[in-house]
Amino acid sequence: MQQRLRLKPICLLVLQALACHAASAATAAYDAADAADASLAGAAGAPVQTVEITGQGQSRQVQNINRADLVKALPGTSPLKILEKLPGVNFQSADPFGAYEWSTRFSIRGFSQGQLGFTLDDIPLGDMSYGNNNGLHISRAISSENIGRVAVSQGAGALGTASTSNLGGTVQFVTLGPADEQALTFAQTVGSDSTSRTFVRYDSGLLGGGTKLFVSGTRQRADKWKGAGAQDQDQFNSRFEHQFGEHTLSGFFNYSDRSEVDYQDLSLEMAKRLGYGWDNYAPDWQRAVDAANNKFSGAVTNQDDAYYLGRGLRKDKLAGLSLDLKLGPASSLKTTLYHHDNEGQGHWYTPYAASSPSMPIAIRTTEYSIGRDGVIADLGWDIGRHSINAGFWGERSLHTGTRNLYAVTGPEDSNHFLSNPMKTLFKQDFTTNTTQFYLQDTVSAMDGQLKLNFGFKSPKVSIEAVNRVASRAEGKITASKSFLPQAGLSYSLSRDDEIFASASQNMRAFQPGVNGPFSQTQAAYDLGAAKLKPETSTNVDLGYRFKRAELQGSVAVYHADFDDRQISVATCAGIAGCPSTLVNVGKVETRGLEAIAVWKFARELSWFNSFTFNDSKYKSDYLENGKTVQASGKQVVDAPRTMFNTEVSYENASWFTRLGGKYTGKRYYTYLNDGAVPSYWIANLSAGYKWKSVGMLKDLSLQINVSNLADKTYFSTIGSNGFTNADPSGTFATMLSGAPRQFFVTLNGKL
Repeated sequence: MQQRLRLKPICLLVLQALACHAASAATAAYDAADAADASLAGAAGAPVQTVEITGQGQSRQVQNINRADLVKALPGTSPLKILEKLPGVNFQSADPFGAYEWSTRFSIRGFSQGQLGFTLDDIPLGDMSYGNNNGLHISRAISSENIGRVAVSQGAGALGTASTSNLGGTVQFVTLGPADEQALTFAQTVGSDSTSRTFVRYDSGLLGGGTKLFVSGTRQRADKWKGAGAQDQDQFNSRFEHQFGEHTLSGFFNYSDRSEVDYQDLSLEMAKRLGYGWDNYAPDWQRAVDAANNKFSGAVTNQDDAYYLGRGLRKDKLAGLSLDLKLGPASSLKTTLYHHDNEGQGHWYTPYAASSPSMPIAIRTTEYSIGRDGVIADLGWDIGRHSINAGFWGERSLHTGTRNLYAVTGPEDSNHFLSNPMKTLFKQDFTTNTTQFYLQDTVSAMDGQLKLNFGFKSPKVSIEAVNRVASRAEGKITASKSFLPQAGLSYSLSRDDEIFASASQNMRAFQPGVNGPFSQTQAAYDLGAAKLKPETSTNVDLGYRFKRAELQGSVAVYHADFDDRQISVATCAGIAGCPSTLVNVGKVETRGLEAIAVWKFARELSWFNSFTFNDSKYKSDYLENGKTVQASGKQVVDAPRTMFNTEVSYENASWFTRLGGKYTGKRYYTYLNDGAVPSYWIANLSAGYKWKSVGMLKDLSLQINVSNLADKTYFSTIGSNGFTNADPSGTFATMLSGAPRQFFVTLNGKL
């Protein structure tokens, strides 16, 4: 169901200190990538180059997707969707862009999106969940055209990552910085379902005094692929960089205004009875009223088969200011302040509440107000063979969650923020204070052939909840660990071959809002709060990576132990919004294998492949409402055991094309594994033509993208309404069907 967000100020710092030779090598590669990325702003096809995806020199399993990969995707595509080609990554969405947030699901090695960490230019995005209380989704944080690269760490993120949710890996997004040369970049996309996306970016080039900046605007309009309604977004992004001596001052301001109409959640039984193309009633208001009065037509049999309409509204402002100082020949300090303000509402026309005796429908909203201010500071210095990094992250977040009912007299235009409700069902205020300190030493030995890193972090997250309208829990709760260690090594067997290993412990803090401990009744919270433990994990990686003139790749095995796993159990239909029950389901054990390889047959032709085997199982039974749920030995929900991705790319001076396909294995949506969606293959195509210049236009290109090339019918998202113990009749509506074949054409260029 849709929900509401509002965020407030933030201050944060990010410094990627000089890490030891392994990290410095990666940093140098990143700097070189930045320069190349800047020249690629808006270009649909860059000169052929090998994309660095194997994380050379890292002690963890890491892959980097750079600008050359990002520009081939459909403009507006969530960068999370682009990452699905990497091993260990499972991405699902009901729309072709992967930006429809209610349906977006992203997991790595069986750890769900809420158990991972996400940052943009080191600023925390929280866990990017739909009812987010501590951040925002990457699709709203920045336009996809302004992302320069993405780094994925599948097992354990860097110690300095500003996250208290990353039991598993981390995803770090980096903005495509201002270009050194003045340019006006544009892209216009049109396609299926009346899609129109316009992107314009102005780069000032180097100005006097070592300053450069960019500003950009994005406007996207698209209808849903089934049912009535649109998914629209307007964005503004800006960034400046000022170089003075060896120091850099930089800052940015991003704004997003998004409105999306929802697709109806399906069950297996509904898909058989009503079809994968079934959706909500809009614009047929009378049918929705009849259904609310238990008068059903067609194949509809109950009130939850469809509602009139659902909608999500989001407005975000995200700003940051960073100062990167060179303190001496071997030391540096980077400090970042950030502020984030967000407000949102989720609307559902519910048949479970009447507006009047003659109107059996009302609008049920979930409304959010979230404000964050944060600071991150990182200090790095080299002492002989040691590269030492230390850092601090602090954040104060104010969050309000409200559930309201609004009266209607008919099919009103609800594409705006509602006010003056007829009833408030609950309202809670949360104050969350986060502090995290880390320290790490990276040692280079054997003339740089062996690199060792070891360190720890100390997170502490305190939440105070206050009820404004009673019915949910209030109180104080803290999650903290004084010592969460991480260690790793990389050993160069040769210039192009290395082995790596890492081990880490992590903690996920409790969450305020609709899915945390305060989403329960006061009695349930009081009964279990004293025994509640934060989720923790231990991750171990061991791998080998290699690089040849025509071939590069890596193979890794991993093991993870996950303790005190918590699930929020719904006690009624999702649209009714009853208090949930928080259950500790004990231990989870994960083991798996990941492999990735890129063959470069010729300068113009390459073949990418990745394979994942992931075995994630519950290791404990648990009690729910006094009954034992025999989950031990069952597969973790929404964690496919096997995934395979293959992609063939061709590019010369004029033409480029990419044809890819991904296999996703069977996924369970019940803890007892009696409910699952079948495996499927999905193919996608992008192709285009590039001109060096046409009149005043430079880097002009025409690009075609086709998603779901074979027009496959399948379930994409599962768990949209959470998961359940068992579903023998297949009637639990918690999945969404994937979009059919879609066509898009984009014209890119520069002035």
